[in-house]
Amino acid sequence: MRLLLIRHGETALNAARVLQPADTPLSARGHTQAAALARRLAAAPITQLWSSDLPRAWQTAEAIAQATGVPIRPSARLQERNFGDLRGRPYETLGFDPLGMQQAPAAGESMGEFESRIDAALAEALAAAEGGTGCLAIVSHGLVIHSLLSRRIARATGLALPERIANTSVTVVEPGP
Repeated sequence: MRLLLIRHGETALNAARVLQPADTPLSARGHTQAAALARRLAAAPITQLWSSDLPRAWQTAEAIAQATGVPIRPSARLQERNFGDLRGRPYETLGFDPLGMQQAPAAGESMGEFESRIDAALAEALAAAEGGTGCLAIVSHGLVIHSLLSRRIARATGLALPERIANTSVTVVEPGP
């Protein structure tokens, strides 16, 4: 079974380069992106649709569910990294790159905790997809997808990791050795 790793649509805060609180919804542009993505995936052989339970991912998944008729399975394991007390702050005011920090910010999770959580989500998804046909679509967040692509999913020789995981991008992961 093929995996589709999908980043949620745009939010006002990710467009403004602010670390997003958990309850951040899609912007009007994000809803438009999600609708376009849903039209693109309407005929895809999606048999399972999993989503982070955060609003921005869930709203993106809802558009896909409406277009495909596939129900959404929520997963807290697919949430974006918890930046705790840094949420709501613009990147430019921090004086450091929060995306690369290894330690846990106050009330947040460390890189190791984040990676363990999403590794467990990937293991669960691979087990659910084993022996199946069609596609398992996973709607999540940029850091989740980037982490999986850089650490857990083999890329074809010469295929570089993208600099940025764009809103409503679809990364196709084919089964193989």
